[in-house]
Amino acid sequence: MSGVRVVEAGRGGRGVPEVVWYVSYGSNMHMDRLALYIGGGSHPGAARSYPGCRDRRAPVRSVAVELPGRLYFATESAVWTGGRGFYDPAAAGRMRARAHLVTPQQFCDIAAQEMYREPGGDLDLGTVLRSGRDELGPGRYETLIRCGVLDGVPALTFTAPWAMREVAWVKPAAAYVTYLAAGLLESGPWDERSVADYLANCPGAAGHWSSDQILELLTGG
Repeated sequence: MSGVRVVEAGRGGRGVPEVVWYVSYGSNMHMDRLALYIGGGSHPGAARSYPGCRDRRAPVRSVAVELPGRLYFATESAVWTGGRGFYDPAAAGRMRARAHLVTPQQFCDIAAQEMYREPGGDLDLGTVLRSGRDELGPGRYETLIRCGVLDGVPALTFTAPWAMREVAWVKPAAAYVTYLAAGLLESGPWDERSVADYLANCPGAAGHWSSDQILELLTGG
């Protein structure tokens, strides 16, 4: 599809580069949400406040991407209720996402906040850049993944340590589905029907959310 970049296999150059792509596949596809992780703050009425990154500059670029693997929903989100979004890079299929070009320091601070850790310390990115995977802990988003490269720059994300088939899938809440859809639409190349079809086929949502139901969430119909 025009406007969608493809994350290609590879690891990029040696060492930690000056910039990396942070591949967001959940609520951080939406720029308003990502802004909280970078600049700090909280949504109106939300219980959780985000400390933000040491470097509060916006991403240099943000682009719509597709990459191998699947988005699925599991566990229970304290923020959204219902299932959380996770990425299984080994699952057959294609995942839609939004890649943000940030500094390694910003990526580390965003990852720390997703891990419920205090940002401000640099994670060791050497292992994930070399091997493609680094389990920093048993937590839900404590496994770093090198998705590949884009424009010669490593593309990184984080997910759970388990595989998609190793955990019970959980239906995501309407508010979360709507927010993910908004992030995909904000990325540019996908229309409402395409986004609804995509999310309705993700494990955890499939069988609980139809494409038409998700479309109604987007259009208010």
